Parts: sequence; C-alpha cells; structure tokens
Amino acid sequence: MQIQQDLLTKAYAAFNARDIDSVLALMHSDVEWANGMEGGYVRGREAVRNYWTRQWKSIDPHVEPQKFQLDRGGQIVVDVHQVVRDLDGKLIIDKMVQHIYTIDNGLIRRMDIQDS
Repeated sequence: MQIQQDLLTKAYAAFNARDIDSVLALMHSDVEWANGMEGGYVRGREAVRNYWTRQWKSIDPHVEPQKFQLDRGGQIVVDVHQVVRDLDGKLIIDKMVQHIYTIDNGLIRRMDIQDS
C-alpha cells in the first residue's frame, strides 16, 4: 500500500499547489472523478482539468490527507481534512471527509467522496 499512499500524497500536494498537469499525470486517461460541487462525476483527464479550473474561479479548496487505509475491496480510503474558502479568504467549509480511490496499474482510476 505504500506505493499507492505515495501516489496519492503527491496528488494532494500538487492539487493544493494548483499544479493540474502533475495531478493529471497520476490519473488514468479515463479517470472517473467525483464532482463535489455539482454532483455526479466527471470522466477523463480533460474533464477533471475543466472541473478544477471552474472550481478554482469561485472557491479556494485545500485538502490534507490525514490517514490512509485499505478497505476490504482493495480501495484506498483517505481521511481528508478539507478547508474551503471563498476567493476573499472567508471560511466556507472546515470538515473531515473520506476520499475513496481505485488505483489501476499505478494510476488513479476513480475517486469517490463520502462524509466521514
């Protein structure tokens, strides 16, 4: 599991740095990514890029992984401290959530979100 944890740690750091290309390089070309703002999923790297670009025009999210564990189905469950501010710095959300990842051949294939 250390390889998957290292992969996801890199992804969180790149997301928080707004380094989209570095995060997308860690994803499968047909990734399914939970759309936490509008619901449903976006599919494919370019859809994730567009989703994040839209998101960052209206909010400033920061996500810090706190704990990684493997579930019975082989997915990686990450306890995440999520802090979301508006573009003026006003706090909107400060809570723990879980991100659930499917890793396929060393790349992120799917990400789901659930409240912890």
